[in-house]
Amino acid sequence: MKKRPAEQEPFMPPPDFGHSLTGMSLNLLVTDMARACRFAREVLAAELRYADPDIAIVVKNGMQWMLHADHTYDKHPLLPRTQAVSLRGAGLEIRVHRADPDKTALLAQAAGFHILDGPRDQPDHGLREVHIIDQDGYVWVIDCPL
Repeated sequence: MKKRPAEQEPFMPPPDFGHSLTGMSLNLLVTDMARACRFAREVLAAELRYADPDIAIVVKNGMQWMLHADHTYDKHPLLPRTQAVSLRGAGLEIRVHRADPDKTALLAQAAGFHILDGPRDQPDHGLREVHIIDQDGYVWVIDCPL
């Protein structure tokens, strides 16, 4: 079930976008598209290449990922599995490299998101990092070289 207004054109025809993808991509199912886009924009300082009530295409440091509202998976076998777990992001770290963990932590706190750990130096990895939990329980690790 789509919620995008009929008069709003998609970023590009979905088959064209699908054909443009290479390598590996990441799709995150989200319960609240507006809040997920706010996290991407305000906390991660990512660019929203396209966003509507159904999907968003997010870009940061040369990475691209998609956000899909739960309702867009209403006929997909994955949706019931997400409903059966208490934390969608359990066991998954999404890492954004070469970004400022201290600044990002301040932005996350100001926007009301939970800091799981850090910011702190991880000498074993040669990184300074912060772990932030978004609205759906995904853990975002923002890091930069020490």
